[in-house]
Amino acid sequence: MLFMPHNLLLVWLSQLLSVGVLGGGIYILYEWYERELVGTSYLVAGLIMVLWTFGGRFISLPLLRRPGVEEPKFMRSKTVQRLSRPDGSVLQVEFFGPEDGQPIILSHGWGPNSTVWYYAKRQLSDRFRVIVWDLPGLGKSSKPKNNDHSIEKYARDLEAVVAIAGDKPVILVGHSMGGMINLTFCRLFPEQLGSRVAGLILVDTTYTNPVKTCIFSGLVRKLQKPVLEPVLYLTTVLWPIFWLMTWLSYLNGSLYITVELSGFTGTETRGQLSFAGLLSALGSPGVLARGTLAMLKFDETETLATINIPVLVVCGNSDIATKPVASDRMKAELPYSQRVTIKPGGHMALMEQNQQFAKAVSTFCAGCL
Repeated sequence: MLFMPHNLLLVWLSQLLSVGVLGGGIYILYEWYERELVGTSYLVAGLIMVLWTFGGRFISLPLLRRPGVEEPKFMRSKTVQRLSRPDGSVLQVEFFGPEDGQPIILSHGWGPNSTVWYYAKRQLSDRFRVIVWDLPGLGKSSKPKNNDHSIEKYARDLEAVVAIAGDKPVILVGHSMGGMINLTFCRLFPEQLGSRVAGLILVDTTYTNPVKTCIFSGLVRKLQKPVLEPVLYLTTVLWPIFWLMTWLSYLNGSLYITVELSGFTGTETRGQLSFAGLLSALGSPGVLARGTLAMLKFDETETLATINIPVLVVCGNSDIATKPVASDRMKAELPYSQRVTIKPGGHMALMEQNQQFAKAVSTFCAGCL
C-alpha cells in the first residue's frame, strides 16, 4: 500500500478499530476477573478480541488470497553505494545486472521502499543495469536532519543518483510519488533531458496534487484543509502512537483490507498482499505524513509540454489512487509519449501484473536505444 491522501481516512479508521478491539478485550477480561461480568462467554469474548489483535493476520490472510508460484521477498543487492546529501540524509543506492548494461533508475512510491521492485529487479536485470534507491527516511536511507521531505528535495537526490549511474544515458522509471519526482526532476534539470536521460516511464502517477486525481476526488478535496492536513500535522508530532496503531492493524490483519482496497484488484497472490502489508507497516508515520503534506503542494502540469524525450505512461485500468484520467492527461500533454494500460491492474499493478509491467518497460527501453 502507498501512503496517499485518498486512503488516509480508511487507514486511520482501521487503526482506531484495532485499538478499540484491543482495549475492549482487555476491559472485558479485567471486568470478568473482578467478577463484574459473570459467565464463561465474557472470558471467551475477551480472549478472542485480544488474540485477534495479535494474531488475526494468520487467519485473514489465508482467507483473502491463495499462495502464488513466485512470491516477493526482501531482496537487496551486495553492490551498494551510500550517498551523503547536504541536508544530512544518506541515500541507499543498489545495483543489479551487468555493469555495461543500459542503466534504468527505479524510484518507488511513498510508503514502501526499494524492495517493492522485487519482480522488476529479477525480470529486467538480465539485460539492463537496474538501479534502485530508497527515498530518504524509508528503507535504508536516513531522513534529512532539516525534515525537508519536499518533492524538489527528492528530485535533487535523484539527480545525485543519475550522476553515479555510469556513462550511458539513463531511463528514469517512477511509480506513484516516484513518477512525481521524475516530473519535478525534468523541471529542475531540463539540460539533462536527451543527454543524461534518454527516456521516462511514469507508472500509476499523476501530474498534480493527487487529491485531484484520486477516487472520490470531490470529497477528498473538501476534506483536505479541515481534516487531512490537521491530522497529518498531528501525525508528525505523535508518530510513535500512530506507528503502534499501524502495527496493531498489521498484526490483526485489518491492514490487509486497506492494502487490498487501495492497491490491488483481487488477482494478487497471498505473498504479494502480505509483502505489501508489511512494507506499509515499516515506514515511519512521521516521515510519511511530511511527504504526504509535500504531495498536496505538487503541481507539474506546465512541465509536461517541456519534456522533449520519449515517455511511456503506464496505468492500471482500475487504479483508484491515481485514476486513469491522470494518465490520459499526461499522454495528451507530453510531446513524445505512448500509453500502456495494464489489465486487470490497480495502483500496485507493477507487483500484481509484474510480467505485463516488465514487458512494457523492456519494450520501451529497447525503443529508446
